[in-house]
Amino acid sequence: MTRAETKERNRRALLDAAFHVVSREGHRARLDEIAERAGLTTGAVYSLFGSKSGLLGALVTDYLQPHYEEIEEAIPADADLLGAVDAFARYYRRSCDAADAPAGQSLQFTLLDMALRDPEVGPRLAGWVRAAEDRLIALFTGRPHGGSTVTRHQAQRLTTALRAVLIGLGQGVLLGLAPDADEQYFADTARALVSGVNLVEP
Repeated sequence: MTRAETKERNRRALLDAAFHVVSREGHRARLDEIAERAGLTTGAVYSLFGSKSGLLGALVTDYLQPHYEEIEEAIPADADLLGAVDAFARYYRRSCDAADAPAGQSLQFTLLDMALRDPEVGPRLAGWVRAAEDRLIALFTGRPHGGSTVTRHQAQRLTTALRAVLIGLGQGVLLGLAPDADEQYFADTARALVSGVNLVEP
């Protein structure tokens, strides 16, 4: 293997190990345990990611990247705002049935717990999530709705509301608290938000 291939293999091994250890241990996750699971040393963590928070940042990006790529594929480029919101909500509901959904939910709870406990992780986590949200905002911006075109500011307001509601519904599905929340329920709820959120420029 070339040096670059070895570096990428080690990076992948550490990210996979971190996903399992952090999901299980939360803020108690130790770098030595992550490194041991990956078959590497803690020195490799610092060499590749700079710090524990650097590894967590890469973990968030690594986890979110495939989801946002799938969202971009699921939302038709020529759909109006309601069509885009409908497609996004249906995708979100389907993702709740994925094999890795419980582990992913555990990781989200864990990262939130770590953010609340660690003053260094908190702002970084907010930045990582905000960067991912920007991709969703871009998907809604410029779409036709109500005889006009959705601006970035309007898309940002809508994205904030959508994420809050769909994350809550998704948790309800995984915990068995929303047994009747199927794709149509998610879509209807999301579409209702479009009219509930003030999309008028201030």
